[in-house]
Amino acid sequence: MSGATTAPRVPRRTGSGFGRLLVAVYGVLALAALARSAYQITQRFSEAPLPYSLSALAAVVYAVATVALARGTRPWRAVAWGAVVVEAVGVLAVGTDSLLQPQAYPDATVWSVYGQGYGFVPLVLPFVGIWWLWRTRSGGEPGTESEAS
Repeated sequence: MSGATTAPRVPRRTGSGFGRLLVAVYGVLALAALARSAYQITQRFSEAPLPYSLSALAAVVYAVATVALARGTRPWRAVAWGAVVVEAVGVLAVGTDSLLQPQAYPDATVWSVYGQGYGFVPLVLPFVGIWWLWRTRSGGEPGTESEAS
C-alpha cells in the first residue's frame, strides 16, 4: 500500500451511456400508457375501473422513472429505485391477476398479461432498470462518470 488516498467513489449518472436509451424507452412507455389510460378512463371507465386506474398508475410510475433516471443524481436514484420496484411488483401482480381473472380485464391495460399489448416491454423493463441502477451504483471504477447535481 502506498498510503495515497483515493477520492470517494460516487455513483455513475443513470441517464448517460446506455441509460439514455433506457430513459427514452421509459419516456415512450410513459406517453403510451398515459394515452391508453386516458382513453380508457374517459371513454370506458365503468367497464373496468380498477384495471384502468392501475393503467393510469403505470403511466405515472413510468413518468417518474423517466425523470429520475434522466436526472440520475443521488436523490433521484432513490426515486428511480422506488419507481422500478413499484413497476416490477405492479406488472407481476396485475399480469398474474389478469391471467387468473381475465373477465376483470375486458380491454388490455399496460400491465395486463405482463404487458403483452406492449410486446412484454413492461415485464422486462423494470428488471433492466434494476440492473442499470445496480450497475451504476457507488463503488464503480474511479474516474467514471461523476455525479453532478
